[in-house]
Amino acid sequence: MSADEEASYKKNFVRGVITNTGGLTILYLVTLIGPTLWRPVIIALGIQLAVFFFHGLPNSSEKFYDLSGSFTHFAVVLASMMTCPGGASPMQVLYGLLSTLWMVRLGTFLFLRILRDGKDPRFDEVKKVKIRFLGAWTLQAVWVVLVQLPVILVSMVEDTAPAAVYVLNAVVLAAWAAAFMLEVVADVQKFSFRQDPANRHKFITTGIFQYAQYPNYCGEIAMWCAAAAGASLFGLFTGNVVMLFAWLSPMFTAFLLLKFMGVPALKAAGEKKWGSDPQYRHYVDNTSMLIPWTPPEPLAGYEQLY
Repeated sequence: MSADEEASYKKNFVRGVITNTGGLTILYLVTLIGPTLWRPVIIALGIQLAVFFFHGLPNSSEKFYDLSGSFTHFAVVLASMMTCPGGASPMQVLYGLLSTLWMVRLGTFLFLRILRDGKDPRFDEVKKVKIRFLGAWTLQAVWVVLVQLPVILVSMVEDTAPAAVYVLNAVVLAAWAAAFMLEVVADVQKFSFRQDPANRHKFITTGIFQYAQYPNYCGEIAMWCAAAAGASLFGLFTGNVVMLFAWLSPMFTAFLLLKFMGVPALKAAGEKKWGSDPQYRHYVDNTSMLIPWTPPEPLAGYEQLY
């Protein structure tokens, strides 16, 4: 092992220790929120570790990483629905169904993407050291639990909220549906754009992407904000302030997408490919990053992008 390889190994090993320690600490803290939150934590962590040790590690493969994440979401939601005190109410069932719709759509999209690409380049460096590779699965367990907190929290108490809550939740449902459609349309447009060989070396600025650089991320964050708002209403009318912890879901989602894995990685890749392209610079510097907004004026002397 050369000096550079040894330094890279040590760096990845330290990151792996930090990732696993941090992830397990977060999961432990979640169990302190309520007396039954140990259940989703054990389910999420157990499934992720099983897939890692039985497939990921032996095959050095991330092929089922995203699919296992979707299955873990489903298992956590199902367990929550089945353990509602007094049986699941219509509102609690609705939360579970909406979450299932989201996870099926996202899981299918991500799995088809990895089947198309053959691998996930994010794992090229991660897989070099086992403990760091394990950390990716530990973090996925954290992702599942934190994202599903609105569903988990709403399901852990008996639904004693008055009928008025259902009226208010209709507004929340409309906001959730709008955010969901924004994410779906953006993902489909980007997927279709990349499927066209003529766009192989181009960046997308058409469809919803003329109004925002990351409209799919906007939809994702807004969707979980709506879910957290619904859980907060439920807590307000049932006198359970613990429901406010549901806001950890959109907060974590926003951090993950905007500061950790989503936008930073895509920005770095975009700068590497098109950083010197005047049209790319014009698009990035003048187009709303997250919230769809008025597209910029065409760059003088260049063909209209949109």
